[in-house]
Amino acid sequence: MNHAQPIKIAVLAMGGEGGGVLADWIVDLGEHNGYHAQTTSVPGVAQRTGATIYYVELFPRERDHAPGRTPVLALMPTPGDVDIVLASELMEAGRAVQRGLVTQQRTTLIASTHRVFSIGEKSAMGDGRVDDAALIAHAARAAQRFVRFDMAEMAEQTGSVISAVLFGALAGVGVLPFSRRQFEQTIERGGVGVKASLHAFDRAYAGVGADSAQDLRAPDAAVSDAGTGSPRADGPSTPESSGTLPTPRDPRVARLLERVRTELPPEAQTLAREGVRRLIDYQDPAYAELYLDRLLRVRTALDAGSPATATETATLLADTARHLALWMSFEDTIRVADLKTRDTRFARVRDEVRANQDQVLAINEFLHPRIEEICDTLPAPLGRWLAQPRWAHRVVARLASHGRVVSTTSLRGYLLLYAVARLRAIRRCTLRYVVEQARIDNWLEQIVALVADRPALAIEVARCQRLVKGYGDTYARGVGNYLTVMAALARSGGQLAPATLHELRDAALADEHGHALKAALSRHALA
Repeated sequence: MNHAQPIKIAVLAMGGEGGGVLADWIVDLGEHNGYHAQTTSVPGVAQRTGATIYYVELFPRERDHAPGRTPVLALMPTPGDVDIVLASELMEAGRAVQRGLVTQQRTTLIASTHRVFSIGEKSAMGDGRVDDAALIAHAARAAQRFVRFDMAEMAEQTGSVISAVLFGALAGVGVLPFSRRQFEQTIERGGVGVKASLHAFDRAYAGVGADSAQDLRAPDAAVSDAGTGSPRADGPSTPESSGTLPTPRDPRVARLLERVRTELPPEAQTLAREGVRRLIDYQDPAYAELYLDRLLRVRTALDAGSPATATETATLLADTARHLALWMSFEDTIRVADLKTRDTRFARVRDEVRANQDQVLAINEFLHPRIEEICDTLPAPLGRWLAQPRWAHRVVARLASHGRVVSTTSLRGYLLLYAVARLRAIRRCTLRYVVEQARIDNWLEQIVALVADRPALAIEVARCQRLVKGYGDTYARGVGNYLTVMAALARSGGQLAPATLHELRDAALADEHGHALKAALSRHALA
């Protein structure tokens, strides 16, 4: 009886990364070199840009039972029965391990160490990012051999795509019964982007072949080993250190920067300058001046006989500068429309998809403004009227119950969002602006009041702004959690221990359903 088994290969890739091309290359490689080959693909859900599993089986023709007969090959990978797994991104490697496709007894795992964050990671109330080191360590334990490096960086350096780098790594590892020249001929038969693909293939092949440690260090690429951690991508946009700003030409901006230099201690100046820059971009210099006025209130309270130590003073001013700038630049519909219609965004998207100047780029925005966002964008009196449960509210809510697709690369779609972005001129009249400014003032009042005798608690109150972020449902949940935590502080008469408020804030960020926060409130008898 012939017990020959096919070579079983699974490719896990996201949309636009060439997973289908890679699978076709492997099929072509086998068919031109004496093998039967079959490939299937199973699209996944819309995580990131859509993840797909491509499955390939190769069976040598000389092993056929009889002339004219072909083997029956499987359509899907079976857990524990895959020889090679190729993953275009680190989370895809983790997904393969989770599905049981990677086993220590037989599987060679080849994966890129770069990250594209999932929807779950991005939408978490706090920092929902999965730790890269934990992913790598888990994959290394699961696989017989684990080859990893930053394929996205190598593809960028060679002007190619990840599929060509993966193909080169597959050839370099030597787990398939084909020569390097046979791999290269496969790329040449494709006839598209041959030069760049061969360059990427060559870099990956040479690197894997020269590195017996199963870990290719591409020039300038970030590489993480199991247990050592890895460079993390930046989180949500926050005011960060930007160094000394150049001398501005606008005298209003120059005055604002001079205020930062003369009215704030050095520990808070970098963040305050970035806050000024952010708020001028968000609204105008007058809004940035309001930001400094508010920040100066905290500085004045600290100077008025507060028991805060030098460290607490520096921490409170820096944290307030950061979180105040974030809160004052809240993401309303005007801000979202503004960001989506900027020239820099179109240039960035064109660069990301590697579109040539003579190619047409189409950007479709998936928008779903709720009745709440519509009310928030209207002048405050009209917004409050529409928010009431009456006939007008029901009509507008019905019209807004479904999302819509707006093409910002079409004249109609662009002008629609551009018109919304131009509402910045009346932002100070909108319902959302009025509501947010009232909350900000209340937050600052609590900070200033606590500075007089409990500066450590004031720092924790300043950090509670982390709960208010995003827009839509994310914003609604965040505001609800913030109000709940502040209500617990009020019930305690401002006597909560700083560690307790810290715990409540972390609990509010732990899950979107609020179970952890409810449990923490009950534990401290604050429910």
